[in-house]
Amino acid sequence: MATLELKNIVKSYGDGKGRTEVLDGIDLSIQDREFVAIVGFSGSGKTTLINTIAGLVEPDRGEVLVDGKPVKDAGPDRGLVFQSYSLMPWLTVYGNVALAVDAVFKSNSKAEKDARIRRYVDMVGLTPAIDRKPAALSGGMRQRVAVARALAMSPEILLLDEPLSALDALTRAKLQNEIEQIWRQEKKTVVMITNDVDEAILLADRIIPLKPGPKAKLGPEFVVDLPRPRDRTAMNHNERFKTLRNDITRYLVDVSHERDLIQSEGPALPEVTPVLPLALRKAMSSKMVHGDNRYLEFAKLKKVYPTPKGPLTVCEDIDLIMKKGEFVSLIGHSGCGKSTVLSMTAGLNEITDGGIVLDGSEVSMAGPDKGVVFQAPSLFPWLTAAENVSLGVERVYPHATQKERNDIVGYYLTRVGLGDALHKKAADLSNGMKQRVGIARAFALSPKLLLLDEPFGMLDSLTRWDLQEVLMEVWSRTRVTAICVTHDVDEAILLADRVVMMTNGPHARIGKIMEVNLPRPRTRTELLEHPDYYRYREELLTFLEEYEHGGAVRTGEDKKPSEPKKAA
Repeated sequence: MATLELKNIVKSYGDGKGRTEVLDGIDLSIQDREFVAIVGFSGSGKTTLINTIAGLVEPDRGEVLVDGKPVKDAGPDRGLVFQSYSLMPWLTVYGNVALAVDAVFKSNSKAEKDARIRRYVDMVGLTPAIDRKPAALSGGMRQRVAVARALAMSPEILLLDEPLSALDALTRAKLQNEIEQIWRQEKKTVVMITNDVDEAILLADRIIPLKPGPKAKLGPEFVVDLPRPRDRTAMNHNERFKTLRNDITRYLVDVSHERDLIQSEGPALPEVTPVLPLALRKAMSSKMVHGDNRYLEFAKLKKVYPTPKGPLTVCEDIDLIMKKGEFVSLIGHSGCGKSTVLSMTAGLNEITDGGIVLDGSEVSMAGPDKGVVFQAPSLFPWLTAAENVSLGVERVYPHATQKERNDIVGYYLTRVGLGDALHKKAADLSNGMKQRVGIARAFALSPKLLLLDEPFGMLDSLTRWDLQEVLMEVWSRTRVTAICVTHDVDEAILLADRVVMMTNGPHARIGKIMEVNLPRPRTRTELLEHPDYYRYREELLTFLEEYEHGGAVRTGEDKKPSEPKKAA
């Protein structure tokens, strides 16, 4: 038996004016063998909360009780899995799990310890890799080691602190299934911190939001009364799932809007035209006019990389025509060549065969006519937000006055919600704020083409929602032609006029194109209520599921493209 109670937990950090009140009056009761998910925004105090339960953080007031007994410090009755893997790099999978077993089961025989280690390594599917060190493991495999290590201590309560957030979508989905299976097999009480609503619904009995701090409090609980096991594709047809998902999302969006992240005031945008550098103007001098309906064109695009085992064709036969002002999402599993296509479009990666034509001119080099937002925003940490944006503005508006250039910088930073952080150094900004600077910088160039390479992939789901709305709000004012690489189905639908689905690599190509005929402007809550939304979502999920087990790594030109698995 393992019941968990939190009574009036209060926690602050610092002293005097630097004091930050993180948690304020947290009351929670979790029953034996219950699976509870706590969702919230970055900085809302989720990790402080779970570390308090683990006994790693002492509350200022209140108490944590396990089976009615106060928790004073960390103990083996609470197994904790962190977001980062925290493995000993010099030890094997076996050795990392053995550390925990040796510490908790000191009186057991060597054979008993060995059996316990091997049991939990096998439970997470790592027996074939039991003698490998972390450096030889993928991110998903490393997180499996962390789960095995926690389970091997036979804790009464399993604490999961965003254990899957650093993983790609496909690996994350596989580990979600394994966590659910392990929970049913081991019959543990589980508290999971997550920022992913779908993940919470898939795994939990109850979902409880943690409202953002300072003085964070728990919000209303949502009971997940869906039968187990839960299949993510099948749930797409379940009306209770849709209602629950809509209710949780709407609540979190309302909380986000209360924080007033998107500012509306700021300098007006000056009416000045960007000037491209001379080298780029020369490269575009042989312009062929195709009109707005053929603004961006990919023709038999192909990329081959040399490898020790022979040439590797990442993608081939990419044919696509985009209209001026169109927004396309490019989606597919990891390794399908999405980012490769984007980098060739940006002029950052050499094209092996075929070509790309933008506004009548062949793409042959990088330049400010193509604004790029990467997954990591690549800012100069010693410069302020305004100075980082100014670098590009100075280059493309050399004829403008200094005031006009300052107004351009201020306008776009204000539009992305950084009007009060213009003069903060990039090193002092959060990841979400840095990505806002990256978005502002791209728009401030007034590019012909906006290229977004998983721009929100490093952010938690709820911050990602905020920035998606920021992106949509700013894009609606410029209507710049845009391509966004993503692995997020909901993001793809929210942003795009069309979703281009890539087959698995190597030899990846366009497998399907889906028109998204939803009215603009779009908001996440309105999207969830639209009668066609779940139809679009199912079409994308079905495509990704068909290719889930295809696309093993191939080298050599004689290999055939991956085929989708047959539908059951």
